[in-house]
Amino acid sequence: MATAKEIKTQVASIKSTQKITKAMQLVAASKIRKAQERMEESLPYSEKIRTVIGHVARSHSQFHHPFLKIHTDIKKVGLIVVSSDRGLCGGLNSNLFRAIMQEHLKEWHAKNVVTDLCLVGTKADVFFRHHDFEVVSHIDHIGDMPSIADLIGTIKVMLDSYYVGELQGLYIAHNEFINTMIQRPKMLQLLPLEVDTEKEPGRRYWDYIYEPDSRQLLDTLMRRYLEAQIYQAVIDNIACEQAARMVAMQSATDNAGQLMDDLQLIYNKARQSAITQEITEIVSGAAAV
Repeated sequence: MATAKEIKTQVASIKSTQKITKAMQLVAASKIRKAQERMEESLPYSEKIRTVIGHVARSHSQFHHPFLKIHTDIKKVGLIVVSSDRGLCGGLNSNLFRAIMQEHLKEWHAKNVVTDLCLVGTKADVFFRHHDFEVVSHIDHIGDMPSIADLIGTIKVMLDSYYVGELQGLYIAHNEFINTMIQRPKMLQLLPLEVDTEKEPGRRYWDYIYEPDSRQLLDTLMRRYLEAQIYQAVIDNIACEQAARMVAMQSATDNAGQLMDDLQLIYNKARQSAITQEITEIVSGAAAV
């Protein structure tokens, strides 16, 4: 049994750790509100440009953009994985990586489809390089308030590869923010652009007059659309990270409190045992005299 002094040292150490986890919980709670505000601010633009792209994809343009071309023979696809830079956020990253490995990479491997990876975040870089995947681009330490300009250089590698035909599909995997307690892995197909005509089968879509020309305008519009979707996924994942960290740190704080209560009980028993032993020794000594 540990001595009273050893138990007091353990209690002091756990109390210090509890202060840290409590502070991290409060910081995460503050950051999650800001992350949700950024999600809400960028959502209207993301949804509107998706609508515009849907109209353009259904129109009869003189130039058929490569991003709209559907490939029947798929040999290589690109996957953008969005993760966090830091840990201490529960199973957020591991759940995402497990879903990617078991549900998507395994299926593509069975079909002999090569996968190129674009990684956002330190955790994704460490995980997939450890498993010997082909990583063509990587960015980390983008912070809690990233901008599209921070991501353009990394994702441009994937967009250019699809544009010239090296890739036949482009996907993005990230954590989707449902609420503070629920975050789930999500896979979204970016290219080729999915146009759902079944929702409005009878609706007619107009043609556009392009100025200066359809190729230049569509190329710019498509790239802005993809950048918006990827940026939305990144800030969505940041909100998930802060929510998962807040819950994890709250659980750690509660566990530290429970552990201190248990150790305090053990300390009281050890102290009582020491007092009883001292009294016994004094009584025995007096009786001997």
